[in-house]
Amino acid sequence: MSEKVDGKESPKSPSLQESFQHNTPGDLYHGEHKLKRQLKNRHIAMISIGGVIGTGLFLGSANALRHGGPVGLVHSPRLLGYLAVGSITYSVMISLGEMVAYLPIPGGHIKLAERFVDPALSFTMGWNYWYNWIIVLPAELSAASVLIGYWSDINSAAWITIIMVVVIIINLFGAAAYGEAEFIFASIKVITITGLIILGIVLDLGGGPDHDRLGFRFWKHPGPFVQYDGIAGAKGRFLGWWAVMTQAAFSYIGTEIVAIAAGEAKNPRRNLPKAIRRVYIRILLFYIGGVIIIGLLVPSNDPGLNLSSGTAASSPFVIAIKRSGIKALPSIINACLLTSAWSAGSSDLYTSSRALYGLAASGNAPKIFLKTLPNGLPIVSIIFCSLFSTLAYMGVTSGSGKVFGWFANMTSIAGLMTWFGISLTYIRFYKGMKAQGMDRSNLPYASRLNPYAAYYAAAFCLIIAFFSGWATFLKGHWSQADFWTNYIPLIIFPVLYGSAKLFYWKRGQPLPWKAPQEMDFVSDLAEIEADCYDEPPPKNAVERFWAWLM
Repeated sequence: MSEKVDGKESPKSPSLQESFQHNTPGDLYHGEHKLKRQLKNRHIAMISIGGVIGTGLFLGSANALRHGGPVGLVHSPRLLGYLAVGSITYSVMISLGEMVAYLPIPGGHIKLAERFVDPALSFTMGWNYWYNWIIVLPAELSAASVLIGYWSDINSAAWITIIMVVVIIINLFGAAAYGEAEFIFASIKVITITGLIILGIVLDLGGGPDHDRLGFRFWKHPGPFVQYDGIAGAKGRFLGWWAVMTQAAFSYIGTEIVAIAAGEAKNPRRNLPKAIRRVYIRILLFYIGGVIIIGLLVPSNDPGLNLSSGTAASSPFVIAIKRSGIKALPSIINACLLTSAWSAGSSDLYTSSRALYGLAASGNAPKIFLKTLPNGLPIVSIIFCSLFSTLAYMGVTSGSGKVFGWFANMTSIAGLMTWFGISLTYIRFYKGMKAQGMDRSNLPYASRLNPYAAYYAAAFCLIIAFFSGWATFLKGHWSQADFWTNYIPLIIFPVLYGSAKLFYWKRGQPLPWKAPQEMDFVSDLAEIEADCYDEPPPKNAVERFWAWLM
C-alpha cells in the first residue's frame, strides 16, 4: 500500500511493507528492544509545562539579574534577554511539534535528523544531546545543594548523595513512575511559581509586613542596566546582554524533552499537539512573569545573587521574601524550590538515558544500550548515565555555586546547538513535504509561522553560542574555566559532524543530504496510528475542565 496525499498515490514514498523489509526507523518497533508507551496525557502535559522548570529559573536567574540588570531596551537587559530567548524557544518548539506529532518515534529529533537530513547529523545531535543532559544532571544536583545551604552548612556531599539516590530510584521504576513523579513535582512547581508571581505583585504594591511600596524603585537604583563586571560603556552593556542570553538559554533548555518522551507517550497524535500548544504558557507566565517579578523585588547589586562566592544560599525569590520581612515563608518556598531541582534532575536522567537508547537504535552507540527489561525500561542506559551524576561532587571543593555556573554554561551552549539541529531538520522536513506534494494542514499539528520560525531559530542559536563567552577575550578578564565551558560544546558539534561524515564516507555511504523527493514520510505510520485512539467524551463539567487542562 502506497501513501496517498490529497487522494492521489505518491510514487515517491515506499510502501509500509517495503519500509519494514529494510533497516528503517520502523525497526524500532520490532524485536526484543522496545520502549513501551506508558506516559499518560496528564504526564505529557505536566512534563511539557513544568517538567524542566528548575534551577535555571529559580536559582540561575540570580546571575542573569546580577550581570544584566532587571530590564532594558537595546542593551544588557534581563527581561529583554528572556523575551528574546523565549521567542527562539517558541520557534524551535512549533517546528519540532510538527515533526514529532506526525512521527512520535523513539529517539525523537535524533531519529528525525537521520530521516530528513543525514545519518551524520543524527549522530552529532544524538551525542551532543546526550552530553547536554549528562552535564545538566550534576548542575541540578549542585544547585540543590546550594538551596539546602539556606538551612545548613553541613558538607554538600551528603545532600548531593541523598538527592542523587532519589533521582536514580525514580528512573529505575520506569517511565510510568517517572511520569507520576513528574506530575507531582511539576504540579508543585506550577503552583509555587504562580503563587510567587501573585505574592510578588502584592509585595511590590506594599502588601508585605513592611508595607514598603517598591514600584519600580530598583529600576532607578541601582538602575535598569548593569555594566558587565564593572566594564564601562557600550562594551559592558554588550557583554551583559550576552551573559543574560546565555543564562536565559539555560533556563529554557529542556522544553524539547517532549520529543524524547514521544516514543513512550500514550495516544501520541492527541497528546503531543496539546503539549506543544502549551509551550507559550510556560514562556509567558512562568519565565517572563517570573523574571519581571524578580526584577521588581530584588536589586541587581544584592550580595546574595553572587552564586560563585559560595554565600548564595537562596534563590532571588527567597531573597525577595526575606527583604519584605516575612519570617516563615522563605523556608517554605525554598523547600518547594528544592523539589524543582529534584524534578529537573529526574528529567535529566530520563532524557539522557533515552537519548543514549536512541543513539544505539540508530547504530551510533553500542547495542548494549538497547537492552530493556520486560517493562520497557532501558536499564543499561539508565545505569550508565547515572554514573555521570557524580560530577556534582566537584562542588564539594570548588563550591556548589561556582560548579553550577560552569555546568550551566556548558548546558546552555550544547542545548542551543541541539535547537540549531532541530531547526535545520525541520527546514529539510518542510522541503521534503513540499517536494512530495504533502499538505501540512493535514498534519496533527502545524504552524503558520513556519518555515520562517525555523530559519530564525537556527540563525540566532548560532549567534548566541558564538558570543556566549566573549568576555573572556578582554584584557584582564581571561578565565580558562569560562572559556572552555562556553566554547567546548560549540567546537564539539562541527567536529562530531565532520567525523561522522568521514566515517560514513569510508563505509561507502553517500555524503549528500537526503534529497527531498526521497525522504521517508511513511515508515512507522502503521504502528503510530495503531497506538492512537479517540478519547471518551467528558461526562460532566469537572471532566470537561480536566480534559481542557490536560
